[in-house]
Amino acid sequence: MKDQVTDLRSALDRLSHMPGQLVETHVEVDPMAELSGVYRHVGAGGTVMRPTRVEGPAMVFHNVKGHPGARVAIGVLASRKRVGALLDCPPEELGKLLCRCAKEPIAPVVTAEPAPCQEVVHRAGDPDFDLCKLILAPTNTPVDAGPYITMGMCYATHPDTGLSDVTIHRLCIQGRDELSIFLQPGSRHIGAMAERAEELGENLPISVSIGVDPAIEVSACFEPPTTPMGFDELSIAGALRGRPVELCPCLTVKERAIAHAEYVIEGEIVTGRRIREDQNSHTGYAMPEFPGYNGVASTECWLLKVHAVTHRRDPIMQTCIGPSDEHLNMAGIPTEASIFNSIERAMPGKLRNVYAHRSGCGKYMAVLQFRKSEPTDEGRQRQAALLAFSAFPELKHVILVDEDVDPFDSDDVLWAMNTRFQGDRDIITIPGVRCHPLDPSAGPEYDPSSLDRGISCKTIFDCTVPFAMKSQFRRAEFLEVDPRHWLPDFEG
Repeated sequence: MKDQVTDLRSALDRLSHMPGQLVETHVEVDPMAELSGVYRHVGAGGTVMRPTRVEGPAMVFHNVKGHPGARVAIGVLASRKRVGALLDCPPEELGKLLCRCAKEPIAPVVTAEPAPCQEVVHRAGDPDFDLCKLILAPTNTPVDAGPYITMGMCYATHPDTGLSDVTIHRLCIQGRDELSIFLQPGSRHIGAMAERAEELGENLPISVSIGVDPAIEVSACFEPPTTPMGFDELSIAGALRGRPVELCPCLTVKERAIAHAEYVIEGEIVTGRRIREDQNSHTGYAMPEFPGYNGVASTECWLLKVHAVTHRRDPIMQTCIGPSDEHLNMAGIPTEASIFNSIERAMPGKLRNVYAHRSGCGKYMAVLQFRKSEPTDEGRQRQAALLAFSAFPELKHVILVDEDVDPFDSDDVLWAMNTRFQGDRDIITIPGVRCHPLDPSAGPEYDPSSLDRGISCKTIFDCTVPFAMKSQFRRAEFLEVDPRHWLPDFEG
């Protein structure tokens, strides 16, 4: 039986026993752009500029310039195969697994035991307190606004309801005890909590847990309507593990943190304060975002005032490259779960699988494998696509394929598009719908008729065979044999 994965360390240990899934280096690396530049070649994948390896290993850097004794792990989730191994699930079944866990959540608990994340404590009043020294946050590219915490699990509680939420936001170190936090208007629950706290004239206590169980990192990326306001995504991680996520009380603010994290930042989102994200670099850019382009630095970031940093002894910083397959898997698998849940409720048994394609980095495009079993199913595949747009509002493109097409194989999907699709009859467009503001083609600069940034044309590509013609589109069938009779070491 495999050892259980309970935190980042046990996850790395499991990967170390899987051939080709983890590499380590003791050669010095500069966290300023060089670290990410190295991993770009090793295994970033996703929408990262080529050349990059799509299925490279995770990597641990043991010798980081300016941070003696510190370690950095990157790419832990940058492979669907690794995500499956860490969640004890076949890779193609991950979306279905998360769908089930979202329906059967296990709420987190506050542990009475000493929290590993609080083995070492640094308080903001200490004379040597400096986030740049305490937090090994890499700078992804030479034009980044600054060092970014990219894998911080932000946990806060609504001032009115007392209900908590976990999500991931981009956090840039701005000073010795200050971070900027980008809260995209109307899209994340912690943003709504901060806005409500501001209406009340209060600061919002918050914890940021870094280096946690991968089940938490994936669960934190669920979005409405699957997880509405008041739904704590840590309960999905609990269901994935079959046991509650353990929290601990923070030491300096009225909030909780993930007990088995490597690092925890405790602080408050300050009411009435906004800061420019690149106030120290003046480059105009934030960091590379998931579509593959440099994000524009926000002029309206909220200020997160840090009160303390706690961590394990010999902590491991975990980071990711924004456009990499790591983002794809964290964002895309919950997207798949949300779509599967919505369509399965409306038309049980018809959606065979769904893949949030890597070219859309888990958000922009989904491939739906749909089963037509009777004449009245014709047209329902397009209804399923409409449900997908409702289940995940940031979705831009849906490609529909039949059950004999592998949605995870881009060549197979494009084969269906080339042999089962005609542009003048099989494209359905829905213009003028809000999608995602980071799409550089969604805005008045690209299309003067667009009313606002983030408004797109949602498009369905129906690459399914008309039910009445299914017999004319049967793929060539081959004799079923076991190639291991001829090649004993063959792995299919």
